[in-house]
Amino acid sequence: MFVPPPQPRPPQHVYIPGGMTPILLDTSNTVGHPSGPEYQLAVGEGIYCLQDDVHLATPPPHPSEHTNANPNPLATALLPPTTGVKLSLSCSNTRQPPHFYNIANSGSTRSNLATSIIRESEKESRSSHETSSDGLATHLTSASAVKTPVFGEDNALLTPAIGKDGAKRKKPKTSIVKSNSSFISRVMPHEAMTKRVQEHTIDGLFVFANINRAFQWLDLSPRNEMKAQHVIKILFTKAQMLCHDINPFTKGPNHLDVIMGASTADIMWFEAFSQKYARINKNAVINPSPIHQIKWLPGSENLFLAAHMDGTLIVYDKERDDATFVPEEKPPHINHSRGSNKNHRPLLVNKSVNSRNQKSNPVASWKLSNHRINDFAFSPDSRHLAVVTEDGYLHIIDYLVEQLTDIYQSYYGAFLCVCWSPDGKYILTGGQDDLVSIWSLSERRLVARCPGHHSWISSVAFDPWRCDDRNYRFGSVGEDRRLLLWDFNAAMLHRPKALSVRQRGSISSHAPLLRNRTESQATTRFRSNSNLTTADSVDGEGMVEHTVESRTRTAELPPVMSKIIDDDPLSWLGFEEDYIITACVTGHIRLWSRPQEATNPSQVDLHS
Repeated sequence: MFVPPPQPRPPQHVYIPGGMTPILLDTSNTVGHPSGPEYQLAVGEGIYCLQDDVHLATPPPHPSEHTNANPNPLATALLPPTTGVKLSLSCSNTRQPPHFYNIANSGSTRSNLATSIIRESEKESRSSHETSSDGLATHLTSASAVKTPVFGEDNALLTPAIGKDGAKRKKPKTSIVKSNSSFISRVMPHEAMTKRVQEHTIDGLFVFANINRAFQWLDLSPRNEMKAQHVIKILFTKAQMLCHDINPFTKGPNHLDVIMGASTADIMWFEAFSQKYARINKNAVINPSPIHQIKWLPGSENLFLAAHMDGTLIVYDKERDDATFVPEEKPPHINHSRGSNKNHRPLLVNKSVNSRNQKSNPVASWKLSNHRINDFAFSPDSRHLAVVTEDGYLHIIDYLVEQLTDIYQSYYGAFLCVCWSPDGKYILTGGQDDLVSIWSLSERRLVARCPGHHSWISSVAFDPWRCDDRNYRFGSVGEDRRLLLWDFNAAMLHRPKALSVRQRGSISSHAPLLRNRTESQATTRFRSNSNLTTADSVDGEGMVEHTVESRTRTAELPPVMSKIIDDDPLSWLGFEEDYIITACVTGHIRLWSRPQEATNPSQVDLHS
């Protein structure tokens, strides 16, 4: 007997705490092209104009999901973890930022489809132009070329076995369209999906976005007239995808490996073109804590790093089975030095990448903090990991040797976001102190604080198309709905007079060298520990915990542009060759076209 489908549900409005605009619950995305002075950004190099405003449809709650329409803001009951809209970008344009380090965008997962060739066999050599995580690719000259180490390359147990036909790359086996898993509620591929993917232009831009329990694949190419129509849309039953990343190492014209971290602690490996998937940490067998950030390891086809909300960093292999995890290492005895914070300890390695037990996930497990990990980022040279936590600390980890080297404190509150400069010299952080902070890796100190936001900062990113060896452009967005742009040159900063008189006492004559590094760049990247003061503490493991610098002792950098650009708090920021891209918590993805006059970023005066 034929049963007619139910009538379409009318749009619904859901109350959002904090006075934000009510969310429109619907099934279709919309796109607009607003114009006017309020949709323009005036900067020294010209006017950025809003070109497209794509509004993602927020799916209604699943019928089996219990919701509280108007939660008490003072209630102590824990609510399911959520996050704003995050984007992962894939651009097929072969152009790179025209500067000496030739680094791709650090604010997105962009890398070049044309320069990344899918290797079907381990016997094939890796290209010197392969891109690392976050789209940070280093194209070194022959004079300075140094082999970048890959995490776990010294452990033969992590090397795929090579047969007669070579080590074929595995793909997920389960079709997401035909899946009967209760984890997935519904999958909606576009009726012309195959045609749209085949007609994707060379300057096209694929975007993967999460909103509530939906995950969408969009085509935001400049000449695409169906930007509002998803390529594929996945609705999950109860899980919300909090983070996701595209593997730039395996990316190709017909291959995209996407990894997603869920509020239920599940991880999904999704190959977009074949529409197949696999679940990792299924039913939280390894770690039950939600995943707040996830990224592929630089230079790796299979390994990725997930930051769980219990303060644990876990390296997974997408091709290995899961097994109940029991820590292999016992906590070491900690001898706290004078002035150190007893809440911190050297990185606790629950399982090392060099472990002989690599038959199942996890590959490695590190306990970093008892507080939530909010964000992390890999350095462009693929040697360091910057991690920010809810307790207001920036951790620098030499993850190749699994060692915590430096800890920096926020001025106030939690750090919420972090990123590296394209050349790896500087680190940006933003958080609950409403400040963007600039840290120097080589000098091991806070370089400047950047006031200008009126609320928490949710995302920071460098603009590699307006960076060179001395000048840097970066941006930030926050819950104050503002986009701020900054121009930074270390030579322009004048340190306060209080810093000109430094204490003579220094630990540099008493402490051993803080890093035993064998890399060829070690002597240039870490010149000395003369920037450490008596207030900084060094433990027996060589970890340095730096004290908070007073605002009267730190240089301040004003923004070159500050403007409210949305009606709701902003959650993501990225820079592309032709656009600045922003996203807000209610699903607005906005593409701001660059000034037409600035066609060659290398010829633009950043301080005009």
